[in-house]
Amino acid sequence: MTSRLRSLLVALPAAALACGLPATVLAQAQGFRLDPVHTRVLVGVDHAGYSTALGTISGSTGLVAFDPGDWRRARVDVRVPLQRLDLGDAGWNRAAQRMLDAGTHPEARFISSEVEPIDARHARACGTLYLHGRQQPLCMDVAFNQSRREPLPPFRDKAGFSATATLRRSDFGIDDWATLVGDEVALRIEAEGARDDAVLAELEARTP
Repeated sequence: MTSRLRSLLVALPAAALACGLPATVLAQAQGFRLDPVHTRVLVGVDHAGYSTALGTISGSTGLVAFDPGDWRRARVDVRVPLQRLDLGDAGWNRAAQRMLDAGTHPEARFISSEVEPIDARHARACGTLYLHGRQQPLCMDVAFNQSRREPLPPFRDKAGFSATATLRRSDFGIDDWATLVGDEVALRIEAEGARDDAVLAELEARTP
């Protein structure tokens, strides 16, 4: 190994640390900050066997690191404001807030730990879901929709993702009305993020 190459190999990690990022992420990953207006969570739960009750949550925030060429570099940290759950009826909304104990635990948070690619546009993201004062492993099936400059002002570079997952509310100690409300909860997430590479350093610094 020449002295010049040895110096280069030493300098690269140092430069990455100076920027607060690991060399692998610094090399290719792109940072995206979720757009709360265009990010929404759909929740589906059985209603006494009659139908699937549907609710939506707007206003989620979060950080995404994404390399279109390598899903394994992807990282996600998303916060969902549970007090914004809307089931379409004021009474249902109040009941849901009581079940979730949203006054004490106002948000759910998902932090990925591993992303396994399926193909160029699909992957399985696994990590930890923090909900109702508890934490449990959760895996999500994720689709990458597109990444390009948005066609309207402020003309930001954006990326869009769709994801689905299933959880059991009893795993998080939410077991009210067990004979009326199903235990299994289906999730669908539609997310848009605006390009912001400062997100990469934030992801490295964040802890649950």
